[in-house]
Amino acid sequence: MTMPPFSMRSRDSRPELMDDTRAGGAELHEAFCHLRRLNRIFGAAGPALYGIQSLWRSAGEPAKLSIMDVGSGSGEVNRAVLRWAEKRGISLTLTLVDRTKEACTEAERLYAGDERVQVRRGDVYDLPKESADIVTGMQFLHHFSEEELPAVVRKMLDASNIGVAIQDIHRHWLAWSAVWLTTRVVSGNRYIRHDGPLSVAKGFCSKDWRQLHQQLGIGKLVYKWRPLFRYAVIVPKIQESGLG
Repeated sequence: MTMPPFSMRSRDSRPELMDDTRAGGAELHEAFCHLRRLNRIFGAAGPALYGIQSLWRSAGEPAKLSIMDVGSGSGEVNRAVLRWAEKRGISLTLTLVDRTKEACTEAERLYAGDERVQVRRGDVYDLPKESADIVTGMQFLHHFSEEELPAVVRKMLDASNIGVAIQDIHRHWLAWSAVWLTTRVVSGNRYIRHDGPLSVAKGFCSKDWRQLHQQLGIGKLVYKWRPLFRYAVIVPKIQESGLG
């Protein structure tokens, strides 16, 4: 991908290199390391925390909380979630779920010795019902087509007790340009240079969230634009739940 798709009117349907489960090895391990750097540069933790905190408050600020992050990669963004819980005295258990061996290996290395964190290799379609209070998807949904999205979100909602918190990318030419440039400055990794800009082109605009809401046929789905070019999307399990 060498030229920006400036119109960005619709989501790019091309698969990312990371979507190929047959791929792997040292290059993919390196990609997860470089992705952690990009997440810090673009402030990925902020929108994720916005959704989690909103659901936690809507549930009455429980002292104990379980979170399952699906398609977690190495799960680095969850370091901020753990700090958030510790600061508020919340007893948090965190389960990281990814279908690739390399992601799970990186997550196990990153959280080695932290008893609050479990790593599980698995797929979103196989999540047990009501297996965590909050189910999160951090830059996860853009990997799916418009036709697949409703089933994926329903699976996440079924697996939750309180609701689903989604953090994903705003599809915008300025975000594409920033990611294209940054990936070339910070990484020579093939996965990062290809998938970084493509993930923006596969991202979302307001109309996409409105369409998903309609497809789900539920009463409440809240989406908020957050810096830097991210959306925080909140889907409460109890639909009358009050969310801002």
